[in-house]
Amino acid sequence: MKKIIFGMLALISGVLMFTSCQKLDVPITSELTPESYPQTAAQLTSASGPVYINLRSDYASTYWFLQSSSTDESVLAIFGSDWIDGNKYLELHRHTWTKDNAWVAAGWSYLTNIIGTANQTISIIGNSAPAGATKNTSMAELKTMRAFAYYMMMDLYGNVPLDTLYGATDLKSNAPRAKVFSYVESELKAAIPYLKTTTGTATYGLPTKYLAYSILAKMYLNAAVYTGTPRYDDCIAACDQIVNSGLYSIEPMSTYLQMFYPTNGPSQKEFIFAIPFDASTSSGTMAHARYDLNRNLGIRYLYSGSTPGAFTNPVMNQNTGSGLVNNKPSGPRMTTSEFYTNFNDPNDIRNKQWLTGLQTWQDGSPVMVSTTNLGYDQFYAGSTPAGVLTYQLNLTPLTSSRLGASAYDLGKDEIAWNTGYRNIKFLADYTNPINRNQNNDMPVFRYSDIVLMKAEAIFRGGTATLGATALSLVNSVRSNRTTSPALSAITLDVLYNERCKEFTWETWHRNDMIRFGKFEASYGLSKTNADTYRRIFPIPSTAIATNNTLVQNPGY
Repeated sequence: MKKIIFGMLALISGVLMFTSCQKLDVPITSELTPESYPQTAAQLTSASGPVYINLRSDYASTYWFLQSSSTDESVLAIFGSDWIDGNKYLELHRHTWTKDNAWVAAGWSYLTNIIGTANQTISIIGNSAPAGATKNTSMAELKTMRAFAYYMMMDLYGNVPLDTLYGATDLKSNAPRAKVFSYVESELKAAIPYLKTTTGTATYGLPTKYLAYSILAKMYLNAAVYTGTPRYDDCIAACDQIVNSGLYSIEPMSTYLQMFYPTNGPSQKEFIFAIPFDASTSSGTMAHARYDLNRNLGIRYLYSGSTPGAFTNPVMNQNTGSGLVNNKPSGPRMTTSEFYTNFNDPNDIRNKQWLTGLQTWQDGSPVMVSTTNLGYDQFYAGSTPAGVLTYQLNLTPLTSSRLGASAYDLGKDEIAWNTGYRNIKFLADYTNPINRNQNNDMPVFRYSDIVLMKAEAIFRGGTATLGATALSLVNSVRSNRTTSPALSAITLDVLYNERCKEFTWETWHRNDMIRFGKFEASYGLSKTNADTYRRIFPIPSTAIATNNTLVQNPGY
């Protein structure tokens, strides 16, 4: 089993707790104090651990839902009485969220926790560690992670407070989005000279120069959205820093899907920065299979220790015993029909991240499910509702709810649970028989993103460099994804289509939809709201309650 690089040691927790609490009249007996710790390179790395733990904590859940379920990429529907959850999923999908939406509040808390922990750790190391190259690198890494958290916060919430001094008691009001942009840019540029340039196990999950350049490239590509001023040449220059390093390359078709398997890690040559996940820890869970696998596919994909035992291709809900373990995924999450139209090339390896249509076992025989007539169709009106019905599992596209044109509820029967094409990019963790947590590390920046960002920046008016064109760059990615002929021309829609196929389920689709002017489209289960102010989320009411200097974003 892979191990998380950043462990949260009890000793480190104690030191950080001591430095963050009020002064107590208790004698200090430990030799580890803010004056003596951290001193060594190993101690500096350990002291930085909580920042990375906080980053991991809600990235695959809260942050993922805000960035994906507010788009046409994913929708988590209601099934009768299941998954209502205060309508927090419905509001994301239909763009009707308010300042009291649970996801909106959780996202704010997630990112401010990263920033607060970074501020605290920067203060401890800045005041305690001896001067030198090791300290400079540690400080640069921490400031890069804080800048990244501010980038995510700026992207989601727009105008956010810049609070970078640990121990300050004055409340900070919102800074304009353009000011936050400038702050992140200056922090990253200041950190780059001290960040490492090595890749592999030693720096996996840690910020390097190339993470800093990746964040800058993403900011510059979206600068027209964030500040009103395009910066495409700056985007290209940042991308070229990564291209010229020669450290990364695009995975071929044969290994594309393996990049996201539970066995992924430092060997992935596309990963510029990834968040390590470990099924054995609870400090940040990655449980995509829980949401994405159909309820009857647990055994087929070895979900959470599910096994067929002595059965060959067991009938779901019918066979028992003989070592059969049929743990069922929750299975409420799917994509919309509108998003799935982007997968329009039958020769593309990226199609294989989807479960669609009739389902089969590894040997090609059908996955059969046993239920009753009424269990299969809640509207069954025949004379034998309890009669046994066995059918081949068939995943159908999400069009509209059969409970009504405006219903978000799909019903509570087999037809409902089998609605929607399911994404298995982050394949169920067949290495973990203990729980539903997964070992799949989550890439944040991949080299293919750098290539496609550069292509888009050139196409939108930036100056081409290194002999590349927008067309050649897009084709360099496609040549490793499909056996179809190379493109002869590109448009913005072609660029958008490639990004949809390449980065599905990787937290970038909201960012792309806004930049390409598609965020206000209608799709899915009656998502018709076209309010442009929803390109940023509201400041949560919980945040304003604790900081009355905050000003609510326009429209909310």
